[in-house]
Amino acid sequence: MKMSPRFDEAGQALSEVTTGLLPSLMYLTDILPKESIVWKLKMLRTAASYVNSRLHAVKAQTLVVASGNDELLPSRDEAERLRAKLKNCRIRHFRDNGHKILLEDGFDLATSIKGSTYYRRSRQPDFVSDYLPPTPDELEKAIDHDRLLNFATDPVMLSTLTDGRIVRGLAGLPREGPVLFVGYHMLMGFELGPLVTGVLKSTGIHIRGLAHPFLFNESSEQLMPDTSYFDLPRIMGAVPVTGVNFYKLLSEKQFVLLFPGGAREALHRKGEEYKLFWPEQSEFVRMASRFGATIVPFGVVGEDDICDLLLDYNDLVKLPFYDTIDKKINEGGLRKLRTDSTGEIKNQDMHPVVLTPKVPGRFYFIFGKPIETRGREKELRDKEKAQHLYLHVKSEVESCIKYLKEKREEDPYRSILPRLLYQATHGSDAEIPTFEP
Repeated sequence: MKMSPRFDEAGQALSEVTTGLLPSLMYLTDILPKESIVWKLKMLRTAASYVNSRLHAVKAQTLVVASGNDELLPSRDEAERLRAKLKNCRIRHFRDNGHKILLEDGFDLATSIKGSTYYRRSRQPDFVSDYLPPTPDELEKAIDHDRLLNFATDPVMLSTLTDGRIVRGLAGLPREGPVLFVGYHMLMGFELGPLVTGVLKSTGIHIRGLAHPFLFNESSEQLMPDTSYFDLPRIMGAVPVTGVNFYKLLSEKQFVLLFPGGAREALHRKGEEYKLFWPEQSEFVRMASRFGATIVPFGVVGEDDICDLLLDYNDLVKLPFYDTIDKKINEGGLRKLRTDSTGEIKNQDMHPVVLTPKVPGRFYFIFGKPIETRGREKELRDKEKAQHLYLHVKSEVESCIKYLKEKREEDPYRSILPRLLYQATHGSDAEIPTFEP
């Protein structure tokens, strides 16, 4: 029943033939006597022993695809065994797929290869040059992944024109790169899906995010219930946040997404919502000016309208044995990020949080007035002037957040209940009004 549509006719014919053969299966005992089955099992055992004795010598990158609903073979257990034996192995578990996973609808082997970062053009992987844009099917799956969140929050997107006028929609965004989007990182990164797919659907602009190395760490994958948990950000263009990757993206005139607050901002403590945790010194201004990139500050609010933070990091460290969990999450050099920073921003450790849901409110995005750096390269080489522009961008992000927090009070459809009533009377595809910009 999970057969891909392209195999419908063949699948139906196979089903009919198999059904017709069922009454004759009892005669298999005559065709395959006990001695033949024992002999075949011995052959299989010998072959398995031969292969297992040589697994340690396999050095090639290996991707193991395992079905969670395989009723013929213990695929999940075998995948874990192979991962322990093979030196360079990654696993992708697919919980709802069966034994014939390669023929089943909803599974794409090429997507799994891309998501595991095993596709590359040269000997060494390059997250920028190796990247392949999402196919229409992959984009649809990315949109579908956030469908529930988009339904519950009905994001409102505003932008600022060059004359400073705020309008609903994304008419104020630059259409040519390089462009650097700099903004506030909402709790748990709730804004990422609606932001990236929303901009792509509305404008065709594909934003490439600079992401925490945790999303690319093989050890991190094993901590997730689903090892493909991080594949979607990779497929949508996220790269590890490094100076080299930042340089490459801007040099290719890409649209780049940067959160200077990083993990400390996305995993903030109680009472710290909408507070920026940016480094004291500028990190991106001179790089952006080197390529004449346009900087677009933006703000987003709404996390406090969908959940409350029940347990934060300060609560977790008081729990027995949490230090063991903390070491496991942040192993593999993840603690070395931003070692040259001071204060709170230096703490880029990853950790879980416990949330309590609320009756959904609404997400609000606003993109500030674009800031041009083209022609200012020599000027912004000066550290003092670069710092001045850096603080100006930070101030613009804070102003965006303040504007949204004030204006959302005027939105009669801020809560999900009025929005549901509006859609019931105007149709499910109707654009729901909001406050006047």
